[in-house]
Amino acid sequence: MNDICISCAGRLPDNSPRTGCEACQYSVHTWLRELPRHLVLLQDMLRPDTGPARRGGTGRAHAPLPIRLEVLDLTGPGQPVLLDDPHGDQTGGIPMTPLLMGWARYLTADADVPVARIDSHGTIHIERCEGPWVRGGADVPGLCRWLDAYLPYAATRPWWDALHEQLEQLLHRVRRLTHTRPVTRPRDAPCPGCSAWSLIEREDELHITCTLCPVRLTPTQYDAHRAQVMPALAALALRIGTAQQAAA
Repeated sequence: MNDICISCAGRLPDNSPRTGCEACQYSVHTWLRELPRHLVLLQDMLRPDTGPARRGGTGRAHAPLPIRLEVLDLTGPGQPVLLDDPHGDQTGGIPMTPLLMGWARYLTADADVPVARIDSHGTIHIERCEGPWVRGGADVPGLCRWLDAYLPYAATRPWWDALHEQLEQLLHRVRRLTHTRPVTRPRDAPCPGCSAWSLIEREDELHITCTLCPVRLTPTQYDAHRAQVMPALAALALRIGTAQQAAA
């Protein structure tokens, strides 16, 4: 049994079958929900911008490519593993669909999950799962839904850190092109560690964190902390306001 998460080195519960903590699993869950939303933006960005001819400037020795290669590298076909690059002249990475399908196939190959099959004679056969069956098609949205459903199992496997790292890197590549970032919201209760109003909630993280000290709170812990401190702070603010009005 592991006592720390192999992705973030966070503490796991005693005798836990997990290799990835609940917070890291939550992050992967939000990434898999976010990736399909970028597809429309990436498809719009596939063709390079065009415009009227301009005078002056440096000339071009050849016609520009009709597509943006960095976008095609994410949305096009490819292999689920990087190819050998002995000359070091390759750029980019694994496209979205091959990467997600590669992990779906790897998960089904690793999982000892029986599958029921009925042949043409009506006989039921119980066999080992040979590959993922993605309802609605093996595109990015379908694969993201499929992987999300199996995250509780994936978070118990020794390869969890590789899945976490590769999906995080994929999302960073996507965000660099779409110029998006996770929504971050400030919280109104002060930090229980440093007493500063520095707690923030980020949409792809389970914990509410402090920007000035190492405090990390689950939503339940934050709600309990807020319920404890905010009435006193509200009463203090009311007294200060009343005193200021009286002095005016």
